[in-house]
Order: sequence, then structure tokens, then C-alpha cells
Amino acid sequence: MDSDQGTGATTPESDRKRKVHGMLKLYYGLNDEGKAVELAESLDPCDINGPHFDPEVYLNKLRKECSLGDLMDQESCMVKQIRSLDSDMQTLVYENYNKFISATDTIRKMKNDFKKMEDEMDCLSANMAAITEFSANISGTLQDQHAQITKLSGVHTLLRKLQFLFELPARLNKCLELQAYAQAVSSHRRARCVLQQYSHMPSFRGIQDDCSAIMEQLAQQLRQKFRDGGSNAKDLSECVELLLQLDEPAEELCDKFLSHAQSRLEADLQGLEAELREPVSPSEPTTDTAVKKAASTAARSPTNAATPTTNPFLSAGSKTDILEFIDRGCNEFVSNLCLVIASYQELFINRPQEGELASKNIPEMASGKLHTFVDALAVRYFSLVERRIQEEKGVGDNSLLVRALDRFHRRLQAVTKLLPGSSVPSQGTQIVVQAARERIKQYLSALQSFYLDSLTDVRQALAAPRLSVGGGTGSGVLLGGGTSGKDAPPNLPELLASFSASILNQIKSVLASVHLFTAKDITFSNKPYFKGEFCSQGVRESLVVSFIKFVCQSSRQFCESTGDRGGSTPPALLLLLSRLCLDYETSTISYILTLTDEQFLVQHHSPVTAVTALCAEANEAAQKLLNHYVKVQGLIISQMLRKSVETRDWVNTIEPRNVRAVMKRVVEDTTSIDVQVGLLYEEGVRKAHSSDSSKRTFSVYSSSRQQVRYAPSYTPSAPMDTNLLSNIHKLFSERIDIFSPVEFNKVSVLTGIIKISLKTFLECVRLRTFGRYGLQQIQVDCHYLQMYLWRFVSDENLVHFLLDEIVGSAAHRCLDPSPMEQSVIEVICERG
Repeated sequence: MDSDQGTGATTPESDRKRKVHGMLKLYYGLNDEGKAVELAESLDPCDINGPHFDPEVYLNKLRKECSLGDLMDQESCMVKQIRSLDSDMQTLVYENYNKFISATDTIRKMKNDFKKMEDEMDCLSANMAAITEFSANISGTLQDQHAQITKLSGVHTLLRKLQFLFELPARLNKCLELQAYAQAVSSHRRARCVLQQYSHMPSFRGIQDDCSAIMEQLAQQLRQKFRDGGSNAKDLSECVELLLQLDEPAEELCDKFLSHAQSRLEADLQGLEAELREPVSPSEPTTDTAVKKAASTAARSPTNAATPTTNPFLSAGSKTDILEFIDRGCNEFVSNLCLVIASYQELFINRPQEGELASKNIPEMASGKLHTFVDALAVRYFSLVERRIQEEKGVGDNSLLVRALDRFHRRLQAVTKLLPGSSVPSQGTQIVVQAARERIKQYLSALQSFYLDSLTDVRQALAAPRLSVGGGTGSGVLLGGGTSGKDAPPNLPELLASFSASILNQIKSVLASVHLFTAKDITFSNKPYFKGEFCSQGVRESLVVSFIKFVCQSSRQFCESTGDRGGSTPPALLLLLSRLCLDYETSTISYILTLTDEQFLVQHHSPVTAVTALCAEANEAAQKLLNHYVKVQGLIISQMLRKSVETRDWVNTIEPRNVRAVMKRVVEDTTSIDVQVGLLYEEGVRKAHSSDSSKRTFSVYSSSRQQVRYAPSYTPSAPMDTNLLSNIHKLFSERIDIFSPVEFNKVSVLTGIIKISLKTFLECVRLRTFGRYGLQQIQVDCHYLQMYLWRFVSDENLVHFLLDEIVGSAAHRCLDPSPMEQSVIEVICERG
């Protein structure tokens, strides 16, 4: 009842109506959507709007709490609310009066309409009863004639069948003339059961005999048509289907069908085989001949070093394009094979079996024959494909082979869909995988050939300065080493850079060609049976790792003993290969394997060769090559020293007036070797030299000085004194390991060569007997060597010690040990 009277005076008419409606909804307990809501009941007796309102309690409360003025105001407020509610109620009644009147009229009209509808339903019921009565009367009247009509209808149907049977021979002859074999078989099958059932009656037996003769003639024509093979596959399938309907043996038909299909497929295979047997044009050499011819051409032209004239990556012209060959095989043989499989399955395997055929289990029998047939032909086809793939020896352009294998693989997938369970697709896949492996082997062989050809060109480039001289004793002793002033020695850094770059470029070229096997548009590239094995074991291991191992192994072969392959190897080539293997260890191997892993996304599921193992192998090869280089160069110089000692009469020689030419040659060759090694290796670390390294002459030879001091006692009667002094001197000297491994720097290499040379000189001196002037000549030669060789070694004391041993050993073996004055030695050596 507590309504807002102040706002009600100012609201428009629509707000007033909405308020009235709201009060009605509140009274009836409805929400804004017109649905009933449950309101919480108020238990307060003073709540004038609550169901438990008590007027007496409410009045008592007002009298107690309100003053007279408040009571008057409350009364006037209630009067206004009562009047307002009465006014709203009257308005609501007036507004809904017309609706009430309209609803009354509608109800009255509905009563009248229902009354008319009841009258019509009564009339309809009466009519239906009359119709039922008339129908019963008609059925009773015609019941006697119904059986007669049914009998006549059956007779009519029988007469039509008899008419069809009597006309059947003529109909079959007409179909035979028109070659409508399917219609003839269908007509005969419709009448065959009836004729067999009534074959005991003469008339029907005559019709049956005539039809059998006609159908036998039709079967003969179908068999002839089947044997001729002149029809297409559709006609052939129709022939087989009609013969099956004529109760021909299914197994015999299967064999005939496959035999006929085999003759056609054999023609396709013979065409492919004839293409393989096509002779090569005489003007076009085979791949092997072309490679050998190009190799011989390269051997005769050594001017272009490290760039072989013969490039095994350039394929010779092939007699047949492999892509065309595979296309022909796929478009002819594989397509026809798929058509045969589909037709055969439709006729013998997927054909619904009815009657007696269902008990013979024809699909199982036909399926076994089909698998045997397909497998036998596939073996021949795959052998031809393998032969053609094996003819792809050139490894220049790989795209045709990859596209051919992709097309071959794609077309074989159709056989998988048509003939599930067949081994043909797996065999074809194996051919693709094997072709990829063989391609890897061919690329490895080509890389190896390219490496060897490049190595041959490097050897020719190293030998070119020596050959240009025209034969001279000075440059002929040290191949690739010391040359005369007119010779221009090969530029080893450029030669090494060109050699290494050409090999690396060929590896990249091979990887780019092999990468075609893993292209996204190649169907077999992402197959699990191909990609993982091909990338990991094929490309990485069988190609890249195998080639790196081949480089290291072929390099180590140059370290064989003298007289074998290593005996004729130029020392400069040993040095160059050592540096190449060292570069492979430090950077090239890691770069190549990283490049391979990135290009082919190699997943190391299976065991692969670690980079560290390859680097260790390359380091071992580099170390062996460098050790062998030191050995070869040391032996070359040693040979000169040995000949100079063995071919001279040291007892009866003349008084020395100059340094022997061989000593000058030793210094020249050592200098050349120093320059040669310095082109490829760093300087290295030397011990600090003394200030008088180049001036130390006779004073450095302690054994000789001791020999002079004890010369009066050096007689045959007292040989133990001098030997004892020399041995005591050796005890306090550092032991020298002559053939110790060298380090990868110039100082270590030169130290090793000089140790071998001087040790040989010492051993040769120990085998000779010297006179007075022979000892003095050894003094002069050793002083000359000391003047120049000390600057090449890591520790000058090593040269001093060995030269001291040489002079001391000569003094021990001298018949008249009278040393030359130091000043005279210096004058002779400075004069050269």
C-alpha cells in the first residue's frame, strides 16, 4: 500500500497504466514476464500489505508512537491511497470491459460451430454405413466370378511364357546374327530352368535342344573372340562374364584370361628390353671410356693445377633417357597391369557368387592365381628397371634419375590399392632404396676419382719447375725442393688453397645433387623406410664420412717404405697433404659434417661416426705425413753426405783450402726446405740463442779440444784414455732422439731434418779412417755447417753437440790428429 504519491501526480498516462499493471502483478504474485513467483510471507502484524495484518495492533502502535498531527497525516495519506486505488480499479474495469464482451461473443459462437460439426459427423457416419453395406452386396455378387478371373489371368501368364519359349530359338538366332551376345545369354538364362524342368516333354525337349545348339555356337564364337585377342579389355571382360554365365569352368577362364593378358604385357616388356639392347652410337663413347680418355688428357696437360680436366661429375651422353624409359614402362606395362588386375578382380574376385558358383570358392582360387601372375611379371619388369638404373653411371645431373624413381614409386602405389597384400610395391620400394644407395656409391667413387685426379695435377704442378730446367744436377736431387735461381718454385699456399677449395666445392656439388632425393615433392623422400636411413647412413656415413676417411687413408699411403709408392713421392706433396689433413682436423671436417646435418636434417638414431673420431684420424694422417716428410728430406740430404764421405780418400787427401761443395749444397737445400715449410706452417718456438751462435767455431768442439790437449798421448798404446773422455762427455750431454715425432711448425720440422742429416754424417764418419788433412777438412766442413744450421733448429746446442760428435769421432779415427788452427778455419769458411 506504500506507493509513491508524489511521483504519481507528475507521471504521464503510460506510466500510470504501467504502475497499475505492476500493482496487479504484485497482487497476483507474478513477475515482469508474467510467471508466478514465490514471495516470502511477512509475519509482521503491523505490515499493512502482509497476510498477517492486524488492524487493532496496527492502531495501537500508531497511537503509541505517533502524535495527533501524525495520526491526522497518516489518515489523510490512507484516504488518498484508497481513493487512488479505487480510481485505478474503475479504470482497469473500464479498459477490460470490451475484452470481456468480445470473449463472451467468441464463446457463444464456438458453441454454435460445435453444434453444426456434430450434425455433420452424424451425417458422415450414416453415409459410411451405407457404403459398407453396398460394398458387401457387390462382393457377394462377384464372388463366384473372382476365381474364374484369377484362373484366366494365370492362363494368360502361362501362355505368354510358352510364347517366349516357342519364340526363344528364333530370338537367339537373331541375337547371334546381330552379335548381341549379352541379350542372348540373358534370354537363355531366363528360360533354362523351365526347359530343364519340362525336358521330358517332346515339345520342350526340341526347344531345349535347339537352344543348346545355338548357345554352343554362341559359346564357340565367344571362345574364338577370347582367343583372338583382337578386342579391347572391355570386350574381353564381357566375353569372360558371358562365358561364366554359360557355366564355363572358372579356373580355365582365369588361366585363359591371364594368358591373354600376359601376351599383351609381354609385348610391353619386350619393348622395354629392346630399348635396353639398343647399340650405342660409335661417335658417342661409353661413360668409362670417356672418363679414361679425359683422365689421359688431364695427365698430358699439367699446367692447370688442382683443377682436373676430367671431371667425373660430368655425365657422358647416355643412349636412353631414364625418365623416358620409366615413363614408357609406367604408361604401358604398369598401366596395363593395373587394368588387368582391376578387370580380373571385377570378373572373378569381386563378382557376387550365386548358386553353384558360391560353393566353389572361386575368389580364393582366382586371387592366388592373380598374385602368382603379377609377381612373375613384376620380377621381369623390376629386372629391366634395375638394369636401366645401373646404366646411369654419370653423376652430373641427378634430377632425371630422381624424377624417374619418383614416378616409378608413384605408379607402383596404384598396385598397392588394387592388390592389397602384394609384394610388388615393397619390391619396387627396395629398388628405389637400392638405387639411392648405388647413387651414393657412385658419388663416393666419383669424389675419390676427382680427389686422385686433383692430386695427380698437384704432383704435376710440383714437378713442373724441375721439368722446365731441362735436366740439371743442381735441381734434380731434391724434387720440389731446392731449385736454381731460374726456376720458379710452385706457390704452395695457392696450390693448397686451390686443391682444398676444389675438393670442398665438389663435396658441396655432390651434396646438392644428392639432396634432390629428399625434395618435398618426391613421394618416397618422407617415407620412414627411406629418409632416416638415407640421410644418416647413406649421405653422412657412406658418402661424406667415407670420403673423409678415404682422404686420410690415401694420404697415409704416401708414408709407405722407400721403394714402394712412397719412395717416388715428392717431399713437397707430403708437406702439402700434411697441411691439408691438419686443416681438415681443425675446421674442414666439422664444417662438412655440419653442412651435411643441416641440409639433410640428419637424425642420429643409429650409431654414426663422431666428429672427434674423424678429426683424430685426420690428425694421425697429418702427423704421419709430416714425420715422413722429415724422414724423406733428411734421407735426401743424408744421401748426399754419405756419398761425399764414402767416395773420398780421407787418408791421402790434400790440405783443405775451401769448404766442400756438398756442404754448401746441404746449406742451400736446408734453406730451401725452410722456405718451403714456412709457406704452410707457422714459425714455432726457439730457445734463446747465444750472442756468438754464428761465431762459435773450433771452441765448440770439446772432444776435439780434448784431443789436441792430449794429442801426445793419443797413440795406439793408450786408446782408452781418449775414449773414456769422450764417453764421460756423452754422459753429461742430453740424449738426442733422431726420429722423434715432429710438431706442426717449421722449427720442429727443420730440427728433425737436420738431426737425421747430421746423425747420418756422424755414422758415416765413424766408418772411415782419416789422415791429418782429412780431419782438418772435417773441421772446416763442420764449422761451415755450424755457421748456418744453428738458425734453423729449436735449440742451437743440438747442432753444436752433433757437430762436436762428428769432429770428435773423426779425431778418434785419425792417424795423425793434428787439428787446424781456428783462425785458418774461419778464413776458409768466410771465404766460402
